[in-house]
Amino acid sequence: MPRFDHNFILFTTILFVSNLCIFQLSSSLKIGETCSTDDNKCDAGLRCGTCPASGNTRPRCTRVQPINPTSKVNGLPFNRYSWLTTHNSYALSGSKSPSGSPVLGPANQEDDVATQLRNGVRGLMLDMYDFNNDIWMCHSFGGKCYNITAYQPAINVLREIQKFLESNPTEIVTIFIEDYVTSPNGLTGVFGASGLTKYMFPLTRMPRDGGDWPTITDMVTQNQRLIVFTSKSAKESSEGIAYEWSFLVENQYGRDGQIAGSCTNRSESLAMNTTTRSLVLQNYFSTNPNVTGACIDNSASLITMMNTCKNASGGRWPNYIAVDFYQRSDGGGAPEAVDVANGYMTCGCPNIAYCRTNATFGTCDIPVLSPPPPAQLEQDESFGGLGLSFATHAAGQPQPLWFCLAIVTTLILLVK
Repeated sequence: MPRFDHNFILFTTILFVSNLCIFQLSSSLKIGETCSTDDNKCDAGLRCGTCPASGNTRPRCTRVQPINPTSKVNGLPFNRYSWLTTHNSYALSGSKSPSGSPVLGPANQEDDVATQLRNGVRGLMLDMYDFNNDIWMCHSFGGKCYNITAYQPAINVLREIQKFLESNPTEIVTIFIEDYVTSPNGLTGVFGASGLTKYMFPLTRMPRDGGDWPTITDMVTQNQRLIVFTSKSAKESSEGIAYEWSFLVENQYGRDGQIAGSCTNRSESLAMNTTTRSLVLQNYFSTNPNVTGACIDNSASLITMMNTCKNASGGRWPNYIAVDFYQRSDGGGAPEAVDVANGYMTCGCPNIAYCRTNATFGTCDIPVLSPPPPAQLEQDESFGGLGLSFATHAAGQPQPLWFCLAIVTTLILLVK
């Protein structure tokens, strides 16, 4: 081969490999691809993490955001959708109480409520107590809040929700209050002070006979985009706040709610198959919060339990799926479970991602899985016939920087 042709091929190969490496190193990574926890380059809606509890210590991109179901199917009754929900949404890792004491209560989440809302969480479980002549987010010891279990004043979290609703005029949020507030009109006062009262969905419009809720469109048009439930039945008459179990059924929480093949109701709730309650809430989290084990809880077993609870609930998929450490998973996680439920509920497809936008029920665009790329280029496919073939990652992952530099350096040395 003439030297000009040989060098021309080498120069072309250098440019090709350099551009390929630069493109791969600068592009965002997809779900399941290897990533670095130091500089999360995962695609939007993903985070870089590991799941050592399942043996996966290699950092990979996992999901933290569900698909917004109304982007696919809009205008259905509210009870025809499923929403990602966080258990003890306020109980954050590393919290320091404004009371001046360290918080010794267990953590259930890793980011604040504002971030949870940005990531697609639409159900928030909040424990509220009388404390320091105010209403606080707290963990319980005999129904009383203490300095070492007081996370922050409730109004701080409620104002985060108010800012989100104000900035996102088509979004709907649900709050579940584990209610230990005994001060007269205590809840009414703190919701009023936070600016949330104007968004609250009225108790009088909630169906008590198992019928459909108003449509998403109606709730947005009326600006009634905050649903609030309390665990105290007396608050319906005293403050006009809905008693949770008058409107939904809920499975057992904690360890007893994670028994494979079983989905029984918690004691306050009617049986899961009670059809006079329009909404279904599925809990799936450990009795003792476990940040390292949550990645397993929020993965395959969550979807398996979702199917079990669907059968126990008279064929109804959950409207709320409540988990600890919602960002932790071994892949699709809790967002994937929500997408599965929304797919079946809104369009009859096994995932909301497969729903054709505002199409007839049952119209699905299910992708055909492509075979993985070859593990290595064959000899006759190597660049310029020079035998410089190199391995490609089966998941389409980018080559590491050292590998790219080694290839380019080798090619440059050959140009003599």
